[in-house]
Amino acid sequence: MNVGGITLLREGRRVIFPFGEGTLLVHRHNRRIPLRIELDSEEEATNVSSSTIDLMQDHAEAEEPFPDEYKVIESSHPIQVLTGLNDLRKTNHFCDVSLNVEGRFFPAHKVILSSFSPYFKAMFTGSMCEAMESQVPLNGIEAPVMELLLNYAYTSEITITKSNVLSLLSAANLLEILPVRDACCQFLHKHMDANNCVGIHCFAETHACTFLQKEAKDYTLEHFKEVVQHDEFATLSTSKLIEFISSDDLAVSDEKCVFQAVLKWLEHHRDSRKDQFGKVLEHVRLPLLNPYFLHDCVESLDVIQQSSECQQLVEEAKLYHLLPDRRHELATARTKPRLSSGIVDVIVAVGGEDDKVVLRKHGMVVSGSNILYLAGGESPDGRASAGMWKYDPVFDGWMQLADMNVPRSELGLVMVDGMVYAVGGWEGSTRLETAECYDPATNTWSFIAPMKLAVTSPAVVSHNGYLYVAGGAVLEDGDGIDKVQRYDPKTNTWTELAQMLIPRSGAVACVLQQKIYVIGGWHASTENTNKVECYDIKSNRWEFRAPMIEHRYRPGVAVLNDKVYVLGGEEGWDSYHDTIECYDPVSNTWGMVSDMPSSRSWLSCAALKVKREVLMGRKS
Repeated sequence: MNVGGITLLREGRRVIFPFGEGTLLVHRHNRRIPLRIELDSEEEATNVSSSTIDLMQDHAEAEEPFPDEYKVIESSHPIQVLTGLNDLRKTNHFCDVSLNVEGRFFPAHKVILSSFSPYFKAMFTGSMCEAMESQVPLNGIEAPVMELLLNYAYTSEITITKSNVLSLLSAANLLEILPVRDACCQFLHKHMDANNCVGIHCFAETHACTFLQKEAKDYTLEHFKEVVQHDEFATLSTSKLIEFISSDDLAVSDEKCVFQAVLKWLEHHRDSRKDQFGKVLEHVRLPLLNPYFLHDCVESLDVIQQSSECQQLVEEAKLYHLLPDRRHELATARTKPRLSSGIVDVIVAVGGEDDKVVLRKHGMVVSGSNILYLAGGESPDGRASAGMWKYDPVFDGWMQLADMNVPRSELGLVMVDGMVYAVGGWEGSTRLETAECYDPATNTWSFIAPMKLAVTSPAVVSHNGYLYVAGGAVLEDGDGIDKVQRYDPKTNTWTELAQMLIPRSGAVACVLQQKIYVIGGWHASTENTNKVECYDIKSNRWEFRAPMIEHRYRPGVAVLNDKVYVLGGEEGWDSYHDTIECYDPVSNTWGMVSDMPSSRSWLSCAALKVKREVLMGRKS
């Protein structure tokens, strides 16, 4: 648009005058409209008359009325004020306090200090004696760092370097100058490596910088093999070393790397650390070491031989290798694979009874070599099966084995010292007292001494070389018994033990912390039960534990990471659970933890170690 030789273009467009250039801001409804004036020469700029400006403004107002009031915001004003205040500080004008830091005095204004630091605000606005003082000593801060922070207070600028970052973070943390503290944390995070991550973690922990503390710890765990090569690792305290090596997230190719790392730490100050080495070794997963390395390189060390605590840990690891089929009894935090191993502990649930599942009333166990065995059960037409299968997670496949001598459904299946035992169950319409043993080495079954009483749906478990059979059904209506029978493979004999506190059939049993737990089942023709009892093997006594949340008949059970997991089960007639409960023996409490994809009872469960890629393959 042209007005008397003047071209007006609003809001980002140019305004061309034949006589000059300048800038005009026209306010309209709380918006400022920039008008640009271009002059042919500086002399002509003086010829821009007020009437010309009025003409421009009138034209803008012709479109929209100029408001009665409008807000002016000058973006440079805060910088100008800070610059002015900083000039006053440098010339010591209007300063009302002097900070004494390492003998150097820094004049400042209390109002500025209070506005950027909660520490100073509390000092100068509260009842502290410093509020009335003109000189205030500050301890724990270096003078050059104080100078940097004062400059930041008056300019909002600060330079962080590798040489000042630690002192600067410490001072900013003390004075509660959070933007500077966070900037220092970011600087350290970006400059983190295997040489300094341990020190950064400890420093961040001291100063409650939680984000940096976690990042440095994660870096240390992820790059552990490189970290142990640097000097900082050897300076770790005992508690901090334990924190690192006890983590499941420690990324190592094998446990040998961890053992060699703690030996290096020990040798850095052997005399002062040898008494604490047993505490450290407790968190090295010795059972996961190669048995030859354990025998040749660990057991013979002087520091091991001179400590009964260390010898006990080595003995535990040796038993783990010598007795593979008792590993479920020897399970501790030291037998749990680290995440970097690619092996994960899972609970496998097989079969069950509902409208969709046809594999049911079978038995299932896992060997110490991580092989899953499944035997017996009932086909959809009601016939008992004698079949046996095994699953190898290494190959992720099933293989059929030799049939049992007798078809069995509702049997008990358990592994004792490398042998699989099948006890009781139904053969057609006959309840069985017979039992038989499977030898994986020869793929053959052989009968053993029969039980003292024929039972179906017993709770079975093994411990320390014995087979335990608790309860089971003996009558047509499924009533349970409270009898407990124990089989000794060494003598091929059965013995009756202390009776359970209530009779049960369709219960499940497991071993946790050297005690036998019997869970759920059908109680004396009355109802499915949620009651739990625990058997002390040494005292031959039973006692109740906290009941489950839900009543469960023929659920699945597995022990994982020192907790009991109970899956599914039957609430009432044709009413099945899909829920999973977890029992914590420390607090003696149950809690719901998850749901299964489908509801079922008569399922078999076991804890199994599998490769992570097997799980990923199943998910895909």
